[in-house]
Amino acid sequence: MTRIPEEDRDIIEKAIYLPMVLTILNRDLTVIHKSPFKLKDPYVNLIEKTMKTIQNELSQVKQYMKKNNLKVFELKRDEAFTMYTFLYKGYEEHHNYFNPRIRNKVQELLEFYLTHLGI
Repeated sequence: MTRIPEEDRDIIEKAIYLPMVLTILNRDLTVIHKSPFKLKDPYVNLIEKTMKTIQNELSQVKQYMKKNNLKVFELKRDEAFTMYTFLYKGYEEHHNYFNPRIRNKVQELLEFYLTHLGI
């Protein structure tokens, strides 16, 4: 049974997922710069705008975590699972995440940010 309220757990999970989304966008930006697109600027602008939005949100997440004494770090990883340690107001909890679930959540967030900024 977790002692962490759902709202705080959601914030902690954002601290896990958002850096992954930024990593993917960074790689995509590199690919676009190297690709033979005739008009790269619209893609580059969309990705950069998305990255700026995610960076701002990640900054807010980090501020909230610092203010509320929350921490998260990766404990171990194997082919199927990644274990994270959540530190919540003096309590330590270990949470296992199925790697395909992480990938799916990161993809969901990527689609969310790109579609909401692309409109």
